[in-house]
Amino acid sequence: MGKLTKGMLTPVLLLILLLTGCMGSGSGSEQATIEPASPGETQQLSWNPPLDDAPTEPIVLGFSQLGSESNWRNANTTSIVEAAKESGITLIMENAEQSQEKQFEAIRSFIRKKVDVIAIAPVVQHGWEPILQEVKKSGIPVIVLDRSVNVKDSSLYVTFIGSDLYEEGVLAAKYMIDKMRHQPGEINIAELEGTKGSTPSIDRDRGFRDTIKELPRFQITHVLPADFTEEQGRIAMSRFLEKPREEWPQVLYSHNDDMAIGAIDAIELAGLKPGHDIIIISVDGTRRAIESMIEGKINAVVECNPLLGPLLVQATKEIMAGRTLPKRMVPPEDIFTQETAALEVQNRKY
Repeated sequence: MGKLTKGMLTPVLLLILLLTGCMGSGSGSEQATIEPASPGETQQLSWNPPLDDAPTEPIVLGFSQLGSESNWRNANTTSIVEAAKESGITLIMENAEQSQEKQFEAIRSFIRKKVDVIAIAPVVQHGWEPILQEVKKSGIPVIVLDRSVNVKDSSLYVTFIGSDLYEEGVLAAKYMIDKMRHQPGEINIAELEGTKGSTPSIDRDRGFRDTIKELPRFQITHVLPADFTEEQGRIAMSRFLEKPREEWPQVLYSHNDDMAIGAIDAIELAGLKPGHDIIIISVDGTRRAIESMIEGKINAVVECNPLLGPLLVQATKEIMAGRTLPKRMVPPEDIFTQETAALEVQNRKY
């Protein structure tokens, strides 16, 4: 390099002074820094403004809830709202009121709003491929909650958070087999299904039937959908009991607690004693069902945990942090009987 001449010295000194003045020396000054790169990553120039001025944009979660048809569903909604609030996530929730078309509308509105993550509790499990393809093109990750979707391409969603609904049916059947082991002859079973085509109805039915299929004395002789509601449970059970007395069921298997509680009203109106004349097995684990067990009106309840809010919030944060999630996340659950009901009722948050 050549020597600096006297004529060049002044401009160089001026340039040094200018650069020193722009960079500053105080701890609160804004500086451009080079962040160290991880192995295999490219170093990037990042701008670090003062902490007091750094904006922190909240994560925006769009959630399509399928409805408010039961106490379980309301507890599920409350859990998600509270968990989002506690975590600082902005929640945009739309109630589909049991309509898949309304869910599609909500999801398209989430795309237009450019939310960070979309969560869906699907009304039914079929018909989701086209709308999820739309979401994939938008680049927004999807979490499926509570009920699964039947799609060929599993990359259309990141993870499914929900109970093992098939196993719930298995647990209900195993309890019934043990409960009725001393009862001679053929056992007639009435089954109250939930919403037709919904994952809980499909899987709870399949798990129950698969468990009793090698036991011919257990026969499902009465089946009606009751949409997971107390009123429809009451109506369906009344229809079962309109048949001749010799055709009445000895066991009622209900896909949720609300339908079982409605059925209890119909059983009592027929002059029968629920939990004794008709053994009742339900799924959910609501406080009302546990209290009915204490009263002797329900014999067993398979737990289906609605408090999925913390899991959903954590999954949302993990996705936004770029971390990998398991494809299936199952909350802890149990089965409750009349013997354990009094101890369990205080633990019910719904």
